[in-house]
Amino acid sequence: MRSVLICDDETIIRASVKNKLRELGFDAIFECCDGESAVSMASERLPDIAILDAAMPSKDGLSAAREIRQKLKIPVILLMTLCDPDTLNRAKKIGITTILTKPFRGQDLLPAIEMAFAHTEEVELLKEHVEDLKKTIESREIIDRAKVVLLRSEGLSESGAFRRIQKLAMDKQRSMRQIAEAILITEGV
Repeated sequence: MRSVLICDDETIIRASVKNKLRELGFDAIFECCDGESAVSMASERLPDIAILDAAMPSKDGLSAAREIRQKLKIPVILLMTLCDPDTLNRAKKIGITTILTKPFRGQDLLPAIEMAFAHTEEVELLKEHVEDLKKTIESREIIDRAKVVLLRSEGLSESGAFRRIQKLAMDKQRSMRQIAEAILITEGV
């Protein structure tokens, strides 16, 4: 089941977008007409994607989009009448994946949605890779510190210290990082 939040203060635009989304197979379509409602509805209903008008009462679409992206990490498509450079820069910083200018053609909605999903998925994968790399670097630093301890305390060469940590990890069925941490704790480092 695919769900979407539409937020636009113009009833005609909401109805037009809603009809096109039904044609595209969206099962759950949530509607509202101001930025405050968009944020609360997104938090309650957890849509897969949000389509927000940039200029709305109560809270503008960019502010609502920022809050929704921070809380849910879902793609947001922004609807705009005019796309000025300042708004475009704000949209990029927030992580808006696609902007459609009004009036837009119904046939523009599917590519915009697909690109928004693809972009958001790619960003999330990159974030996961960055986290994995950070953990790898942390582990490498801990293992290097443990090697220095073994160099000093047991007179091993660097490669010998590495092999010792590696062998202990295999024998004890632990990660090299866990063994390195144990060595550092044991030596009081």
